[in-house]
Amino acid sequence: MDEKIKEAFHQVYEAEAKAALRLKVFAKKADQEGLPQIAKLFRVIAFSEEIHGERAFRMLREIKDTDSNLKESFQSETSIAGVAYENFIELAEKIGDTTSSMIFSNSRDVEEGHAKLYKLAINHLIGERETTYYVCQVCGYVADGVCPETCPVCSAPKTEFVEFQ
Repeated sequence: MDEKIKEAFHQVYEAEAKAALRLKVFAKKADQEGLPQIAKLFRVIAFSEEIHGERAFRMLREIKDTDSNLKESFQSETSIAGVAYENFIELAEKIGDTTSSMIFSNSRDVEEGHAKLYKLAINHLIGERETTYYVCQVCGYVADGVCPETCPVCSAPKTEFVEFQ
């Protein structure tokens, strides 16, 4: 593939992924404000943006076999948790922004948890079993099998978890 076309698809993928996330956040806000039709509109367009992003991602030939995808995901989570978030935490602490430091620390801890889940899957310890996951809506922590009474990362109560079967 031509390098300029490849870069264009990469930009499309990133922009559409960001747009889809932004629109999902906007949908939550519209729901909170009692505007369900606007929330639905945001979710529908987010889904459409995900389609655009997926098409670009496929053109980049980034989707491989599941084992390779697991290994790449593990590597990405490890890198983000071990390098990027550490730098962000250091920056926030240096300027005295405790809120940002806490958010970055929570995210780092959650990313480390994601890496552990990927490692279990790579080692074939997840594929043959069925499990239910619980995701903390405050910090993104993923619990495997049992919903905790409080989030071990941010201390959110059990009511803040969403169940994924």
